[in-house]
Amino acid sequence: MLMGPQNLPERVAEVRERMEKAALGAGRRVDCITLLGITKGQPAAALLAAARGGVRDFGESYLQEALEKIAAVEQLQAQAAPPGAPREPALTWHFVGRLQSNKTRPVAEGFAWVHAVDRLKIAERLAEQRPYYAAPLNICLQVNVAGEGSKGGVGFAELPALAAAVAALPRLKLRGLMCLPPEENDPVRQRYWFRKLREALEGLNASGLALDTLSMGMSGDFEAAIQEGATIVRVGTALFGPRPP
Repeated sequence: MLMGPQNLPERVAEVRERMEKAALGAGRRVDCITLLGITKGQPAAALLAAARGGVRDFGESYLQEALEKIAAVEQLQAQAAPPGAPREPALTWHFVGRLQSNKTRPVAEGFAWVHAVDRLKIAERLAEQRPYYAAPLNICLQVNVAGEGSKGGVGFAELPALAAAVAALPRLKLRGLMCLPPEENDPVRQRYWFRKLREALEGLNASGLALDTLSMGMSGDFEAAIQEGATIVRVGTALFGPRPP
């Protein structure tokens, strides 16, 4: 099937059906799980089509592309609204890529969530640069669940100290944890990595934190993530197809 903005509502419905089936199998309510559309490499028109299909949260990995796309989407929304009609509901923007310290200010100013914080220095800069008039910036700490050298993320041993330090920063709200586990085809193995992240969050909460977010699961494994407690699933290919070359 040819993928394009015209059939995005159908694909949104298919992904939500998969989410609901996984949630029911785990005895969970699907309305407690956020579908985060990952739109890196996708045009603003595709993002807007997904939004009109009911997706309200979108994640970007590359800062310059994200800033240009946010501006383009806002312009398209304004142009689409008839004179005097209310604007379409605002979208929620998540930064899901690895963040360099010299690029924190635009993220602190323009996003609602940051999913891949794994260093205190990055969190401190985000706290310093978050505008005083904005709601606290929601933070997820990235955990390297398999200790892979090719991926970012804090190790389990260092996680409690980092979580305590980030939770104490002003203008941030530590919400939970995220991971990019090894690619697995076996659902049992997929669930193994997601379970480790859930158990880490439960350990932090037992120590006195009040975290409520597990950002885990992508197009090929989000059912397993939901079964292990995911509250945000980050879905790109299953919605938008392969990224354009």
